[in-house]
Amino acid sequence: MRLKSIRKVGALGLAMTFALASMGACGKKDDDKTTAAGTSSNGSTEAPDKKEVVNWDMFIAMPGAEIDDGNEIQEIIAEKTGVKVKETWLTGQTAAEAVGTLIAGDDLPVFIDGGDGMAQLYDEECLIAWDDYLDKYPNLKGMYTDEEWNMFRQADGKIYWANIFQNTKNASKATTHNDEAFWVQCRVLEWAGYPKIETLDEYFDLLEKFAEANPKFEGADVIPYTMLCDDWRYFCIENAPEFLDGYPNDGSVIVNQDDPKNPKIVDYNTTPTAKRYFQKLNEEYHKGIIDKEFATRTYDEYIAALSTGSVLGMCDQWWDFAFTVNDVLKQQGLDEKGCNYVPLGLTIDKGMDNRWHTYGDTLNNSSGVGITKKCKDPDRAFAFLDQLLDEEIHNLRFWGVEGKDYLVDDNGLFYRTQEMRDNWSNSDFKAKHVCAYSYLPQYGGTSDDGKNALRPEEQPSEFLDTLATPLRKCFEAYNVTTYPEMIGSVVEENAPWFPMYSYSNAMTTATAGGTAFTRMGEVKHEHLPKVVMADDFEAAWDSYMKAYSKTKPEDFLAEMQEELDKRAGK
Repeated sequence: MRLKSIRKVGALGLAMTFALASMGACGKKDDDKTTAAGTSSNGSTEAPDKKEVVNWDMFIAMPGAEIDDGNEIQEIIAEKTGVKVKETWLTGQTAAEAVGTLIAGDDLPVFIDGGDGMAQLYDEECLIAWDDYLDKYPNLKGMYTDEEWNMFRQADGKIYWANIFQNTKNASKATTHNDEAFWVQCRVLEWAGYPKIETLDEYFDLLEKFAEANPKFEGADVIPYTMLCDDWRYFCIENAPEFLDGYPNDGSVIVNQDDPKNPKIVDYNTTPTAKRYFQKLNEEYHKGIIDKEFATRTYDEYIAALSTGSVLGMCDQWWDFAFTVNDVLKQQGLDEKGCNYVPLGLTIDKGMDNRWHTYGDTLNNSSGVGITKKCKDPDRAFAFLDQLLDEEIHNLRFWGVEGKDYLVDDNGLFYRTQEMRDNWSNSDFKAKHVCAYSYLPQYGGTSDDGKNALRPEEQPSEFLDTLATPLRKCFEAYNVTTYPEMIGSVVEENAPWFPMYSYSNAMTTATAGGTAFTRMGEVKHEHLPKVVMADDFEAAWDSYMKAYSKTKPEDFLAEMQEELDKRAGK
């Protein structure tokens, strides 16, 4: 997901951020920096004349790649909507710090996805409420049911943002596992004869044996396993125990349903499985299987390492690595050498169900895209968001230009040639030509004609045609056709409270539970790498548990139980 982001700002960082934010003046509706020859506020979705295109900006609290000025598809969308959006991305700060800086400098963009900073934007009265606009724009309102929209309401009863991910239109065509998993290169599985790998022990046994037999790749030492600890992305090391015990991605807690009428919050950080997991990591680190530099690698360094093809496995969310790494592997021809990653649904012991894959949409109401009070023409801004969901424009964003980026067969099905696929994996081509507006409203699923997937990667024929030969052989060996089938999670409906991280992600230090959650994150971020690297695991684990207990996790767990009871209708 960008479905999970965990607060990792230290106490000092939070204090500085909020101190800066308090100097802002978001409560006032200042002029924005954009200009237009003429704008319309009548709510019409008709595109203005080309001369009336307005240039607006957007900040996204995630790393990303900026597109070129004059990007070809962006210009086409601007002609059709009358709006062009300059996207800027997070660099060198946490989301909360970046948002605090924007507020303090009175330098907010028109559109913003501030991640963990959305609550801060609300508190500082920087955002325009959606309530007076949604009914005017049926595409936008149709993203959620009335009940789901109500889940976005803040303390004043109004809606200020919408999460734009995990929305399915019509029938689902999901082919990727966009969630977390233990990943392994398909060349490793091929070398081993495509074994069935079910447990953490079996996974590391496979990596050990392969690395011993194949210590080099492309002239470089292989890295059997690495972990990302950088900033909030340290979920790559810390939250596996909930999955290893067979639970779904509630993110910050386990929800135990032994008594279905009385679900209970459980702290996955202190379970027996948590200790077994970190002890296993400690053993593998001292065997030389785990990357010696894992604790200090930045996100960019981590992505660079995966892109070399030398890293055999890791635990991560698909969205956190695949959209960048897979393109780089393809450009180097490493996909045809078996370097693509496939997900494994590991559990701590054999015979357990796994729930790594989330079926159906996940409503994360803790963050999303908002429109700030810097916008002088809210109607036009909401009309633009609405237009982005028109199928014609949605196709431009994700399929491209008919005839150049995709073709249509006699049955009306979209497809691409190999040259077109290669273009869309080329970073220079994408910067010049592709404009997905990837943090603005969008859908997965099926087109209104019932024929085409709204995204190329979900078009069954296109998905299979894009697979490198080793990846296709891997799927055939396991008798699967998609990544979700590969991971083999239990197919079930999400519980009414799922996911609990949509609540914990919005916690602040205004409550005892929120304060504890922040401190818990700080302690885990500091201690868990040390636990993995420690010469004396038991001593390091005891030290970690003592520090963890001082954060008062019971306050966090109590607040989460209260929210769980509410969501469960108790």
